[in-house]
Amino acid sequence: MSEPVVIRAEHLARHFGPLVAVRDVSLTVHKGEIFGVLGANGAGKSTTVRMLTGLLDPTSGSATVVGFDVARHPDEVKKRIGYMTQAFSLYKDLTVRENLSFYGAIYGLRGRALRDRIRAAMHQAGLTDRARQLAGTLSGGWRQRLALACATLHEPQLLFLDEPTAGVDPVSRREFWDRIHRLASEGTTILVTTHYMDEAERCHRLAFIFRGSVLDIGSPAEILERRALRVAELVVPGDPARAREAAEELRHEPRVEEVSHYGGVVRVATHHKADPVEVVHAVLGDALPAKEVRATIEDAFVSMVREDARDAAEGAEA
Repeated sequence: MSEPVVIRAEHLARHFGPLVAVRDVSLTVHKGEIFGVLGANGAGKSTTVRMLTGLLDPTSGSATVVGFDVARHPDEVKKRIGYMTQAFSLYKDLTVRENLSFYGAIYGLRGRALRDRIRAAMHQAGLTDRARQLAGTLSGGWRQRLALACATLHEPQLLFLDEPTAGVDPVSRREFWDRIHRLASEGTTILVTTHYMDEAERCHRLAFIFRGSVLDIGSPAEILERRALRVAELVVPGDPARAREAAEELRHEPRVEEVSHYGGVVRVATHHKADPVEVVHAVLGDALPAKEVRATIEDAFVSMVREDARDAAEGAEA
């Protein structure tokens, strides 16, 4: 990419006594990019973000964020970034306007500049009519809007979003991502952590983290291409037990990477680009029609985790 580098992390690790929260994370994020850090709960995403924001010193490795080393110049990093945490971290007993005023002052905004930024932020977030409402009385979606407005009030170069849509309804999640893409189009660089696989599809590039290490980095299309997965779905009518039995039969087929079923729908992923429809018919016969569907980021992530587990098991046996 031709855009300047905003984040460069090299072999970051963080230990808490005997616990290894982050084992080895290297990544590069460019200006104006929405970069997703994807992984299950406990994978090391939040710890990685805390190191990149200067809130936590790495045990080993290094990182440069907005031109400053996070270990040597954490205060310079903090001045130039916005940070929205997973939990609602604003003051519940202050109003919407008071929260914005407080955070604006922390970021060094004063007088007319602060008033103008608060007015613009409330307008952009749709919070103008709620200026006097206590933050603690806002619903999840409105709290999310306020938290994002506070994190971007000082127009940071880089915005960190740590599980920003946890516990938020689907409509609010979609509106939130619309705002994120608008910020990116205006030049803000965004790093977002999530365990929602559908949100990963909305990022320009992704890093998959599992057990504190990076499994893969690339655009959603690049990652899917590298996994070489093909997916089919079939509907098993009647007794749900029949779907479970069909899924179990497919799991024994060597060409099958993953099988899941939801009610009467069975989803089959094959590796090495094996035709999933042919595989289904070879195992179950032609009585149950199958159709090929698009592989998803969730399919890719599950495939990576399975492969990592197999490699770990083989290493232990050796």
